[in-house]
Formats: sequence, structure tokens, C-alpha cells
Amino acid sequence: MPSIEEIRRKRLEDMQSRSNLQTQLQAQITEQSKIAEQISMLENFVKQFMTKEAISRYNTLKIAHQELALQSIALIAQAAHGGQIRAKLTDTEYKEILRHLQTGKKEFKFLK
Repeated sequence: MPSIEEIRRKRLEDMQSRSNLQTQLQAQITEQSKIAEQISMLENFVKQFMTKEAISRYNTLKIAHQELALQSIALIAQAAHGGQIRAKLTDTEYKEILRHLQTGKKEFKFLK
């Protein structure tokens, strides 16, 4: 039969373990919140350079293929910062960007 000290020690270890797990979980939640905020800011920036139809396609894509959607807006944001986009991207142009991303081509030239 375990002694009272062993029971106390075991209980203390359990409480410390739970506390550590809660701290780790809170840190993960905070990190996810920061990432979601950054994605939202990126989306708001990029949507300035897209037509309503292209934005609609992006929103649909984001539901089905989140990683591809994020890659596409990152590419558009990079081009916008570099001054390569002068007019809003149409749905057709956005589809072309997606095709290039899916085929693995590294470079895409914005003609606008």
C-alpha cells in the first residue's frame, strides 16, 4: 500500500503535468490567433487587387484547399508590393495563377 507521501507526490506531479499542458495549450491558441490575424490582414490587402469574381473564387478555394489559397494570396501580395500589379486581377487571371501554383512552376509574370 502506498504511503501518504507517495500519494501526495503523485498528486503533485499530476497537478504540475496538467498545469504544463494548460500552459502549452494556451500558447498554441495564442499562436493560432496571431496567425489567423496575419492571414486576415494579408487577405484584406490582396483583395484590393482582385475583382469580386476573383475574390469569390478565392473564398471558395479557401474552404476546399486552404494551403493553395494562402499560397495564391502570398504570391499576389508579393507582386503587389513589387509594383507588378496595376489593375485588379480578374477571375480568369486568378485561375491562371492557380494553374501555375498547381503545376509547381516557380515564376509567374503579372502582365498588368
